[in-house]
Amino acid sequence: MITVGLTGGIACGKSTVAAMLRERGVPVLDLDQVGRDIVAPGSEALREIGRRWPTAVIDGVLDRRALGAIVMKDAAARRELEAMTHPRIWARMEDWLAETARNGAPAAVVEAALMVETSSYRRYDKLIVVSCSRDVQSARLAAREGFDAATVERWINAQMPMAEKEKAATVVIRNDSDREALRQRVDVAWGQLLPAD
Repeated sequence: MITVGLTGGIACGKSTVAAMLRERGVPVLDLDQVGRDIVAPGSEALREIGRRWPTAVIDGVLDRRALGAIVMKDAAARRELEAMTHPRIWARMEDWLAETARNGAPAAVVEAALMVETSSYRRYDKLIVVSCSRDVQSARLAAREGFDAATVERWINAQMPMAEKEKAATVVIRNDSDREALRQRVDVAWGQLLPAD
């Protein structure tokens, strides 16, 4: 089974591409969702977080804003949090990949936001990067989040430049146009990634 990482810039359409692959019958795992699942109420990871940062867990539920405020300003705290969560995320992913392979899938896709930044894309056989122009990205982000132009600029400037992400890609899917054009590009890209029968 071929493993494929799927990532992209903010507001470039990564989740839309993931949905289109699912429509094709391709198994796709959203690692960001796995990250949310492992800190669900009652989970061991949430208990660990609560013991370490009691103000980040309110009535048995993770207060993401409070935890984010802690780890954003303290690199050591962020590393502690990653030590609690990342092994669990990777274990869930490996279990899912093994199950998907047992089910006979020729390929499986793992979707995550920061694959290139963290170098985790190296875990997969291939990498899809969903990209678009800066102007399109800015317009989509403003429309999606309701941000003003200055906030849009700050958010995009805080990300790794798309050109850097694209360098790591096996295939780049450009998403500068409409949904139908994107679907055609996804079809072409997927054909390039899977070996011929």
